[in-house]
Amino acid sequence: MSTRPQIAIVTNSTWTVYNFCLHFVKRFRLAGYRVMVIAPVDEYIEYLQDSYFVRHIPLRHLKQHGVNPARELLLVHELYRIYRKEKPDIVLHFGIKPNIYGSLAARLSGVPAISTVMGLGYTFLHPRIFKRIVWPLYRLAFRQNKAVVFLNRSDRELFLSEHLLKPFQARHIAGTGVNINFFRPLAAAPTDKFVFVYIGRLLYDKGVSEFVRAARRLRALSPEIECWIVGDFSYANQAAVSREELLKWVEEKSIRYFGATRDVRPYLKRAQALVLPSYREGLSRVITEAMAMAKPVVTTRVPGCEDAIEDGVNGFLAEARDAESLAEAMYKLYLLSRDEREAMGLRNRRKVEELFDEKIISEQYLQLIAEVLPERADLPKTVVSRASQSTTRR
Repeated sequence: MSTRPQIAIVTNSTWTVYNFCLHFVKRFRLAGYRVMVIAPVDEYIEYLQDSYFVRHIPLRHLKQHGVNPARELLLVHELYRIYRKEKPDIVLHFGIKPNIYGSLAARLSGVPAISTVMGLGYTFLHPRIFKRIVWPLYRLAFRQNKAVVFLNRSDRELFLSEHLLKPFQARHIAGTGVNINFFRPLAAAPTDKFVFVYIGRLLYDKGVSEFVRAARRLRALSPEIECWIVGDFSYANQAAVSREELLKWVEEKSIRYFGATRDVRPYLKRAQALVLPSYREGLSRVITEAMAMAKPVVTTRVPGCEDAIEDGVNGFLAEARDAESLAEAMYKLYLLSRDEREAMGLRNRRKVEELFDEKIISEQYLQLIAEVLPERADLPKTVVSRASQSTTRR
């Protein structure tokens, strides 16, 4: 049996592995680690066909939505049994339920753990539920974690102010990374339309309703403007837009709806700008993807969005939950000259190359792992050599 140290990556879906964690898998293996992935299986299990030479252990008791105490206890027990059997040297949790229940299982089994808070989720926007149920669970779960990674500094400061973890545990890494070769500037065919595109799940807390109301105003101002929506409306979430509401939007011709897609690049290529009026993010992945493709962005003054976009520099910021403010920000962008918009896009591309490139992010995780793992003679030297360059703590 190999004595190389082993990393377990735990997520709430194979979709999360496919979209956020594949570069971690490849980089960790290149650094000399064995890697296993622990996640429920969905159609994105196809990632195993790409020769990443990684084991996948299915999770049977993790359901992304809803809280059932009996099922959550089964999940903790399932993870505990996996950790005890597989004995990973360290486990990385991504997502709310893996962070809470995976950290509890790691604590019970004596396995070192790092959690990544990718976002605070639906319950955070309903403070009574969050403070009564989620805060205590986080406080209990994170007690023995080696580190907790936050994608923006606001979330980090919030968890510290609520005493959910110790200051030495709290780290900031700017996002989960974007592939800047896959997402790169692409020349679009000339068109007489000015396209704003919303890309994401059709959830009210992503601001999709405000986007539609802003689209109504902009259509009245200029026939050149088109507002597109790309995303899945069938997502099982308490904040999801209903089919009836989506049909009404499509029928009134305020927006054009293109359904779900696995590849957002053709839509970003044809659009002049991305719009994401979210109420809060960890660090928006679609924003960094648009930035990598040299597109200006209109988004909101909330954590996880304003961390990437500076008002008037590489896009425009609107107030969250405010369709009028959003329409004004979108119209400002529309009134810019082509050269001004292209300059914004180029600033975005440079910023992604400097801060959000997945190669940079993977290296920061490797540095953190090397820092928190107990000393081992067989720890990959490529990691040890970088351990002194610790991730941001303040």
